[in-house]
Amino acid sequence: MTADETLSALCDLVGVFPEFVDLDGVTRPILPETKRALLRADGLEVDTDREVAETLAGLRAEAEAAWLPQDVVLACDQRAVLRPAGAPDWHVLAENSGAVLAEGHTQDGVISLPPLPSGVHLLHLAQGGQTQQICLISAPSTTPGLRDMGAGDKTWGVVAALYGLHSARNPGPGDFADLAGLARGLGAQGAQFLGINPVHAPGWADEGTISPYSPTHRGFLNTTHIAAQNLEGVTPRQQDSARGPLIDYPQHRVWQRASLRDAWQHFCDHATDNQRRAFEAFCAEGGAALQDFALFEALSETHGADWRHWPAGLQTPAGAIAGGGAPDTRFHLWLQWIADAQLGAAQSEARAAGMALGLYLDLAVGARRGGAEAWSGQDAVAAGVSVGAPPDQLSPAGQNWQLAGFAPRKLRAARYAPLRQVLAQSMRHAGLLRIDHVLGMNRSFWIPDDGSPGGYIRQPFGPLLAIVAIEAQRAGTAVVGEDLGLVPPGFREEMAGRGLYGYTVLQYEKTDRHSFRDPADLRPQSLACFGTHDTPTLQGYWTGHDIDWWQELGWIGQENVAGARADRDLEKAALPGDGDTSRRDAIHSALAEGATAMVAVQLDDVLDVREAQNLPGTTHEHPNWQRRYPLPVAEIAADARLAGTAVIMARAGRSAAHNDIEREENQ
Repeated sequence: MTADETLSALCDLVGVFPEFVDLDGVTRPILPETKRALLRADGLEVDTDREVAETLAGLRAEAEAAWLPQDVVLACDQRAVLRPAGAPDWHVLAENSGAVLAEGHTQDGVISLPPLPSGVHLLHLAQGGQTQQICLISAPSTTPGLRDMGAGDKTWGVVAALYGLHSARNPGPGDFADLAGLARGLGAQGAQFLGINPVHAPGWADEGTISPYSPTHRGFLNTTHIAAQNLEGVTPRQQDSARGPLIDYPQHRVWQRASLRDAWQHFCDHATDNQRRAFEAFCAEGGAALQDFALFEALSETHGADWRHWPAGLQTPAGAIAGGGAPDTRFHLWLQWIADAQLGAAQSEARAAGMALGLYLDLAVGARRGGAEAWSGQDAVAAGVSVGAPPDQLSPAGQNWQLAGFAPRKLRAARYAPLRQVLAQSMRHAGLLRIDHVLGMNRSFWIPDDGSPGGYIRQPFGPLLAIVAIEAQRAGTAVVGEDLGLVPPGFREEMAGRGLYGYTVLQYEKTDRHSFRDPADLRPQSLACFGTHDTPTLQGYWTGHDIDWWQELGWIGQENVAGARADRDLEKAALPGDGDTSRRDAIHSALAEGATAMVAVQLDDVLDVREAQNLPGTTHEHPNWQRRYPLPVAEIAADARLAGTAVIMARAGRSAAHNDIEREENQ
């Protein structure tokens, strides 16, 4: 083979795509330098043609010698038959405990496994002095569904920006106590879930990042949302009472961090025995992952938010521990304990208020490359690339998210442990979890640091879906996969087969340039909404305020503005309703009466907010992730517009109040 043919063969074996089809149907070939960068990111040596050939030969020899695939997906609690290439003795070691679940000999070319519990177990094979280990992913057939959660076949809820909430007690950003208050109010209106932006840890030392989709670690919580006023030992301090339309994060940070230090000192000095035992139990349950995270946060106070710029001896958890750790580690463990308790209390309040699902949390697609998740999981993270997306309807220019992604070969070698930790923590207090950009579980678009164009690498979709099912069943969490963008053939069918719900945004559901799909024809196994945090609000869409922003930012020339507004007028004519109130209610009614299992109503739309929470493609040009809601939580819960939306949903049979509505109308 020529050098190019050898490189292509290696890409085929590993799963680097030779090309992809863009939004316009144009085939984009992947350049050789991109192929090498993606292979290198997955832990392979490919700098020279000789290394490419040697790596290919090594992987082929490894596959030839393997008795079974590196990982095998099984149905839990059912017998299974495996057919190894050899005749090894075998035993199965249980996840976590290492206890022997089963053992035996290969007979007539068959390994007969007894029913195994749900989990990621280890199959140990031995023959003729050789041993091999296989990852057995024993998974439920599906993730929990709405009926499993007690929500019925069709339901509804509200999606809000947690940071935008405020109350008489808290001027904002919103905290977990505000979240509990809103959940109580929505539950009283018959809503079955309350969705919020990701609440992942943003990084104690990274004071410039406010996007909830760019965390330091997805497996831990954003302590900015701790209700510090509710903690013992906090010294009263003056908070900003201006309550303007935008959140002053720096001002809040100063006040809250001083309050948290007060509360921590009070805990150290005055905690009861029960409180200390509960804290230590939380730390023990969190294990090494929690300890590593707290150590990272403590080290970042001295060395900065990006571990790649730390002293060499601190650039791995093992090195940092060997170097003596950091004095503030216990403080950061305590912060996570408090945040976890308050988020758990909010979920309990939501359930007590009658919500079948309660909190609808959001799992971001990745974490910052210089953050805690990448630092502690370097053995599973793709090196030298960022996760992004090719051009699609969300971003015609494509996107580089500057996030770390899991490298498939490395993740397999780690038996999926980093992903399992993130999923388990994200589902811990969630009745419903949205996986952002779930397409990345099938194939990831990586953009190399060397400046070469991006390309796709295949991910182990089947095993990853099985991992999701395991963690979802353990947590009792239904799962929504955000499947917008360029969707591979068969992807949605396989996702639905595992019980995940799709994600349907009416603004993108076009039958042609100016017409929308009838909500009655949308995918039944999905969650439908008019828009998201990345789209115009209903009010902004109707007034063309997003077009105003395009014009102000120079994204659209003056000569094209009139055409964009004319197109918008034609789109508006295809939507239900004409006046302000009838438009909002008509669109919500159409969604409520549609085919989808879930309908999510944006709080922005209920309150007729014109400005969007986020404008993709901007950083400082647009006040992303900073807007306060126009009403405090108590007034939102009592607002007539929310009550009207609840009636619409109830009449469509989507809430616990449905039977009450019917009884009232029949009297």
